[in-house]
This record gives sequence, structure tokens and C-alpha cells, in this order.
Amino acid sequence: MADPLWRDLLKYSNEGKYGEFVKGFAKSLALAMNQVVVNHQFANSELARHLSEDADYLGIIRRGEHVTVLYRQRSTKKPGEWLGRLVLGYEDGEVRIFAASIF
Repeated sequence: MADPLWRDLLKYSNEGKYGEFVKGFAKSLALAMNQVVVNHQFANSELARHLSEDADYLGIIRRGEHVTVLYRQRSTKKPGEWLGRLVLGYEDGEVRIFAASIF
């Protein structure tokens, strides 16, 4: 369930498509994100625009009504590995993204 959501985030981040990037977000997260700041991130972050489709699932942590899914993420331009984090939960009966980040 998490993998297709993660792949979509990678795709739309690489393409700089903010509207598509946030389509699976919970309402609270989408409202909290500033479109200008996110567009600036897409335009100026080499990592955010060059994420490899080659991500490895590492595990799940359950906390309350949410799960955190962890991935090993790589870049197509920068050497090394990053930790991807996707927090999922239910909103209005659907699985939604409550947080997403790469460290």
C-alpha cells in the first residue's frame, strides 16, 4: 500500500509537479504546506529533483493510528543514501499521507 504512494512522491518531486505531489496528502498536511516554499524547494534542491526510482523498503513503525514506513533512498546525481520517511493514516476512510521526508 505504501510503495505506490512513495513512487508517486518520487516521480512528482523529480518532475517538480507540486499539485500532483500533494494529491495524496491529508488535508491538514496539504493546508500546512506553503506552495511557494515547496516550489522553491523543487526548483533549488538537486536531491528533490533527482531521486532514484531505486528505493529499498526498510520497515514499518506503528504509532497510534499512523504507521511510519521507512525507505533507503538514492539520488541519480548525488552519491550516497538517504532515509525516506512516509507517515500514513486514515482520513475520511481513505489512506492518506500525513508526513513525507528525506533525511
